[in-house]
Amino acid sequence: MVTIGNLSLHFGARTLFESVSLFIGPRERIGLVGKNGAGKTTFLKILMGEQPPSSGQISLTRGTTVGYLPQEMSHRESATVYQEASAAFAETNRLQQRLDELSNAIAETEDYTSDSYGALVEELQAVGHRLELLGSGNQDEKIGRVLGGLGFAPADQHRQMREFSGGWKMRVELAKILLQNPDLLLLDEPTNHLDIESIQWLEEFLSTYDGAIVLISHDRTFLDIVTTRTVEISKSKIYDYKFAYSKYLVQREMEIEQQKKAAKNQQDYIEHTEMLINKFRAKKDKASFAQSLIKKLDRLEKIEVDDFDSTRVHMRFPPAPHSGKLMVNAHGLGKSYGGLRLFSHVDIAINRGQKIALVGRNGVGKSTLLRMILGTESHEGVFETVHQVKTGYYAQNQNDTLDGTKTVFETIDDEATGDMRKSVRGLLGAFLFSGDDIEKKVRVLSGGEKARLAFCKLMLQPYNFLVLDEPTNHLDLASKEVLKEALKKFDGTLLVVSHDRDFLHGLTNIVCEIEPNRLKIFHGDILEFLREKKAQSIALFEASGKKQEAKKAAEKSETSVSHQDKREAEKKKKKIQSAISRLENEIAKAEEDMMKADDELANLDYSNVQQSETALAAYEKVKQHLESLMAKWEEASAELAQVEQTLS
Repeated sequence: MVTIGNLSLHFGARTLFESVSLFIGPRERIGLVGKNGAGKTTFLKILMGEQPPSSGQISLTRGTTVGYLPQEMSHRESATVYQEASAAFAETNRLQQRLDELSNAIAETEDYTSDSYGALVEELQAVGHRLELLGSGNQDEKIGRVLGGLGFAPADQHRQMREFSGGWKMRVELAKILLQNPDLLLLDEPTNHLDIESIQWLEEFLSTYDGAIVLISHDRTFLDIVTTRTVEISKSKIYDYKFAYSKYLVQREMEIEQQKKAAKNQQDYIEHTEMLINKFRAKKDKASFAQSLIKKLDRLEKIEVDDFDSTRVHMRFPPAPHSGKLMVNAHGLGKSYGGLRLFSHVDIAINRGQKIALVGRNGVGKSTLLRMILGTESHEGVFETVHQVKTGYYAQNQNDTLDGTKTVFETIDDEATGDMRKSVRGLLGAFLFSGDDIEKKVRVLSGGEKARLAFCKLMLQPYNFLVLDEPTNHLDLASKEVLKEALKKFDGTLLVVSHDRDFLHGLTNIVCEIEPNRLKIFHGDILEFLREKKAQSIALFEASGKKQEAKKAAEKSETSVSHQDKREAEKKKKKIQSAISRLENEIAKAEEDMMKADDELANLDYSNVQQSETALAAYEKVKQHLESLMAKWEEASAELAQVEQTLS
């Protein structure tokens, strides 16, 4: 369906892709992965035709249609949901208008034998065929059916886009794509701004989609459920695997480890051979043997270990300035937009040093509540005056607040003050902006690079209260982990909105659940909160409200499963212990064989070329066997430790 051949893309001296090739067939499910700035979004733009490559070819099967969900979307905020969804039929409407024009032109033509008449008829047939493929039936019925299926009530369809949260706006974009029904669907971070309930809906939608899908995501579970093939972009190359993400990671690690071992064994062989060459090349009776070894080394194909980018962001928040005990104290908070009521009667008090997760369904008003706390949103209710609070804020749309006309360096240098100005380059380097990167315009940065720059900007001033709204959006998995560690070490107060359970686990110690008429407080970790709610995930919590009988059945099922899991773990433990014992016996035998092989090499007559080659080959075989056994023993021991931890 789509063939990419020898594609290269250069931005000045920087190479983003170099002679990469790829084929995308019908109904492919491809996860596109790689570090922030590796070129994932650019790759989708090339497929979409928005970014021309420096060289190479992209060929689409004739008639193939492409739908693109970008990472950063723009909407007509004043348009209604229905009007925005109607934009999906822009091509249909344009073709219908052209069809009418052609029909009128043909009706007015008198010379039926002319070339112009033939051209009109040919175009009329082509336009009609295209309209047939698009299905130009009742648009109103289609729009209503699709929006209804995505959870929009009839009244919601006539509300303006500005009234909806990012997650619901994402659903409108998905509705437009569904109405277009393209052959190839390109999705750039589609889970950003979605609650878990929305993510689950998207997983179901994509699993039954008839076309091919290429998507970028930092959500491992989402990738595993949706994709069956993983393409990694790293250092201008692509690595293609017929696996979903988790299996790909295991396979890739094994592959790299095997390459390292093979390269080390080869290097050992080279060094040993060079030693023999140096030993015998000066001796007349051994010179021919030395020459044969030299020729062997010349013919040897060097084993290369794939060169992957292992650089990581370095984040450390400045020490928090002194503050009073109370950071926020508010009573009776409420908010409405026109006739829409978000929440009422919310009381909130935040003390120094607390690390709080704010959770709730999309559209319930989490971001709105954060802006109230910051003093940038009008509200009902009262905030008590508190002193010595210095607040740092990371908005959900933080990338939009950056000035695209400035360079990376200017963005930070303009905000830095005092001694901090002397270390701007060092600070940017810690966030992986170095060399020519610091002179890039902000507008050309990827979503992940903009997120890193925004966090770099946030660290220019010391704050004692950090308010973060979906901070992991756009960050790759490694950067997300670094951010979490930096926040764990932050000695101030933290209030964070996130739907990422793994990110919140071990970071926050209080969970605030926002509901339409109250704010419920739970003291403990996010996982404890979920257990308290008898939920297995945030999705179940956000879709809560089920009958009590169902909850009791779930509890019973959970207990039964836990006992079953324990029995299975005990069986697995015994099986692993047996395997470890067997491996230890095999290792002991292999070590004896290794000692014998060492003795044989020490007493070997290297003038006998055939005997030398046979002995060296046997030595390498014994050595590799021992290393393989040791690797299996280490893997089994690690697995045993994990099982024992589960049982403890």
